[in-house]
Amino acid sequence: MPGFTKQAIRNSFIKLLNERPVSQITVKDIVEDCGINRNSFYYHYQDLPSMIEEIILEEVNVIIRQYPAIDSMEECLHVTISFALENRRAALHLYHSANRDLFEQYLWRVCEYAVETCIATMFADSAMDPGDREILIRCYKWECFGAVIDWLNGGMRDDIQATFARLSQLKKGMLEEMVRRCC
Repeated sequence: MPGFTKQAIRNSFIKLLNERPVSQITVKDIVEDCGINRNSFYYHYQDLPSMIEEIILEEVNVIIRQYPAIDSMEECLHVTISFALENRRAALHLYHSANRDLFEQYLWRVCEYAVETCIATMFADSAMDPGDREILIRCYKWECFGAVIDWLNGGMRDDIQATFARLSQLKKGMLEEMVRRCC
């Protein structure tokens, strides 16, 4: 049952993270919440930071598996913020914790994956110059990452999906035109 126990630890941590900041969560809190002993926790994780890092990495991998194709920049943003939308308080608690760098690495990796997948999906038949393709990916990755960081800094109060939908309307055709110029 090691997989079950590890999943229980993970679920308890995310539940607690939705209730309070990382700095107020202890191993004792987690094991009491999921009904295991401390040794079981330490069998699976060295400490809290290593558990947090593994959970973040697992979330990245889940998102990547869920979205093998992304066909618009709006969907790209949705992919990027899916965990944060489902776990608002947990995302803010991670963002404002000592583990912020791990959270930002997660966000960066998800932005990169989402943008690369979106461009590959949208322009699969395009003979785009690889250097130009990389520039476009970097540009849109910066935009996606910056939008999410700005949203987090604002306490996730804005409707980021509506804002990004409107931005996509305003920019409609721009990416296609840039790709056309690359070919």
